Order: sequence, then structure tokens, then C-alpha cells
Amino acid sequence: MSYAPLFPAGPVTTVAQGLAQSPGAAQPTALQGALSGPSAQSGGTFQQAIAAAAQATGLDPRLLAAVAAQESGGDANAVSPVGAEGLMQLMPGTAQALGVQDPFNPTENAIGGATYLKEMLQQFQGSLPLALAAYNAGPGAVQEYGGIPPYPETEAYVRGVLSSYQAAMDGQQK
Repeated sequence: MSYAPLFPAGPVTTVAQGLAQSPGAAQPTALQGALSGPSAQSGGTFQQAIAAAAQATGLDPRLLAAVAAQESGGDANAVSPVGAEGLMQLMPGTAQALGVQDPFNPTENAIGGATYLKEMLQQFQGSLPLALAAYNAGPGAVQEYGGIPPYPETEAYVRGVLSSYQAAMDGQQK
């Protein structure tokens, strides 16, 4: 099935831009606050959790940081009104399916979230906007609408993550 994009193709809209970069690259300046503070639970800092997830999945740590910042504001103890938990806001069933035993452990949660995001990237042929929409609204909604679902929350979510990710990439190119 072909999916109609809501966002025009650009530097951060395909999986090629979401794959791992060279090790030791600087973190995005727009996310420094979330990246530098220690987490409230064991599992290290936000930055360590994101680095571990990037290494485990091959995804760009700047992308994962943008997702985590949008999802939880970098709070490893966050719980959404619908029950999503931890840094990457995994629903309990999704966390369990991904093998996440402690959703409030930032590293475990980040690796689970990154694994799920990578699955969505593969399912939606490398389209980052569609993978992000599926991460937020579920892959069924993306399939049903043949693109990003017309949910204001999901549209804002995709725009927010792409904007943060682009800013992080721009900050590294200076």
C-alpha cells in the first residue's frame, strides 16, 4: 500500500536520516535540559539511556532524544492519562511485547521505544513521518487513513518530533 505524506519530503522524512550516526557525536542543543539531568530511577541519565537505545537499534540518538522529549519531556517516571509509561511512553502491552520488564527504567524503556520505532520505520517503508504517526496513534490508524491520521494530537506530535530532530541535526552542522 502506498501512503500519502502529510509533510513534504525533506532531510528528516526518511529512515536514512534516522539511522545511526558516528559514535560520540554531540547531543542536540534544543534537548540539552532533558539530556543532562539524572533520571529518578536506576538506568542512568537520559543521555545514557538514549545512547544505549541508539546502539541497540542503529537509530540516530538525536531522533530518539526528540521522540523521548516529545513523549515524556525526558521524565523516566512519566505516566500519561491513557497509561503510557516511562521515557518513551510505552503502553503496558507494547512494553511487555517488547520484553521491557521495568518501564520506569530509562534504559530499558528507551531500548523498547527505539525497537518499536524501528519496527514502525520498517513497516512504513522508511517514512519517518508515518513511523512517528504510528508510534503515536498506532499502525492501524496510519493504515486506515493511508497516511498520518487527521488527529490534531498526532499531527502536532509528528511536527514536534520532526522539528526537534531537524533542529538537532542543524545544530550539529554548524
